[in-house]
Amino acid sequence: MAIRMPRIIKKFSTAGDVPKGHFVVYVGEKQKKRFVIPISFLSQPLFQDLLCPAEEEFGFDYPMGGVTIPCSEDFFVDLTSCLRK
Repeated sequence: MAIRMPRIIKKFSTAGDVPKGHFVVYVGEKQKKRFVIPISFLSQPLFQDLLCPAEEEFGFDYPMGGVTIPCSEDFFVDLTSCLRK
């Protein structure tokens, strides 16, 4: 079953393909999926609400190399779809 991703959220396969003005997050409850999202999301209160549980669960140690957000992929996609409007 394929999930259509909004244009603003892009999934990349290597660290060298993160465009300027974007950063990497890993999302998922069991298996983490890598997303590259705009830095502008950091100023959005809805996105900031996702970062609080991430900080509580992982602190500032991100062994995967990007911010790990402990939420479902579907929730993340829905939230970021709202942020791009």
